[in-house]
Amino acid sequence: MIAQTTRAELLAYLSELGIETKTTDHPPLHTVDESRALRGDIPGSHTKNLFLKCKKNKLWLVVTLEDANVDLKILHRLIGSGRLSFGKPDLLIEALGVPPGSVTPFALINDKSCRVNVVLDQTMMQRDPLNYHPLENNATTTIGSEDLLTFIRATGHDPVILSVAE
Repeated sequence: MIAQTTRAELLAYLSELGIETKTTDHPPLHTVDESRALRGDIPGSHTKNLFLKCKKNKLWLVVTLEDANVDLKILHRLIGSGRLSFGKPDLLIEALGVPPGSVTPFALINDKSCRVNVVLDQTMMQRDPLNYHPLENNATTTIGSEDLLTFIRATGHDPVILSVAE
């Protein structure tokens, strides 16, 4: 298993990069449906994160707006991968260091070998600010879309911005 970054270490790293964020604590949330209860309390666009594996054993993190409809039968052609399926929980923990329900682009800080390919939905990236779990699902961190790109690139990943939602 990879070394897992703590929430405090993540927030300190974002600060070192000159990125301003705001983190709001809340009860643990495991799904988009559960998180809808917070609407109005946390400003900005809310998101979902899909941890996927293709038949060629490549790993993908696809990040979209929470209400985006992503068709896995089409997505593989859009991103140039083999057929996609959801990554198993043990693979998620191994690759990104977070359990199901806590998937977030911030987990890329744990992917030191850059095994995970990152796809950010174009519509989502036109919104500002954006909200993601800070490595644990009992809080939400608000970040600007350009700052998200800065963070992802600082982890060594090269995100692709693509329209992936129907």
